[in-house]
Amino acid sequence: MIRRSLFVAAFFVALFVPALPALADEPPALSGKPDASEAAFVRAMQADLTTRFATEADARRAGFVRYTNEDDTGAISYANRHWTSSDVHHPSQLWYDAHGALLGADYSLPKTGAVRPHAFGLQPGRWAAFDAHVHYVAIDPATGKKLYDKFVMPPQFRAGGGDPMHPTAATLVNLKLVPSANDVATIFLFPSIWDVSIWIKPNPNGAFADKNPLVTPSTH
Repeated sequence: MIRRSLFVAAFFVALFVPALPALADEPPALSGKPDASEAAFVRAMQADLTTRFATEADARRAGFVRYTNEDDTGAISYANRHWTSSDVHHPSQLWYDAHGALLGADYSLPKTGAVRPHAFGLQPGRWAAFDAHVHYVAIDPATGKKLYDKFVMPPQFRAGGGDPMHPTAATLVNLKLVPSANDVATIFLFPSIWDVSIWIKPNPNGAFADKNPLVTPSTH
């Protein structure tokens, strides 16, 4: 679900801060509904992931970690920090609603050039490119509450004495983003990737649509 959440983030970050984990490019406009070739992959991933990851608890047990707040589509994103999807069984991200029910998944491939992938029978235009950045989940020292949607771009991370390829909480302390390394629940590199987002929950607008009219965000 990173494509949708980062389109929103891009607007606010462009106004208020100098850098963001943005789309390196925006894919061409395509119908949200899969074509005949794509439909086979969509059916397979929906059947497989619904069986294995029906709830947020299933994702956590499999090593997925939450790193976002609920976005304007009603999705909360979890990443397994493995960014090469080899087949339908290996999404890089799963998204759940506020009640822990599965909504969709992202598949990703390393971005090593400017040509979009020809993979999984999907149209190349389905793939969006993302720049590398370091994501982290902070802990509010006063309340113990986890704080999501936190990130640092590689130049800033290096300026704090850190290596984005091997990020540690100590660099966030150096950058004065957290008071202590103990106030970081999760930190990981989100590398430069090609990414595709697909709804698992049935969507009248199609599995590739930005929003699903059957999903109402809990904050709305």
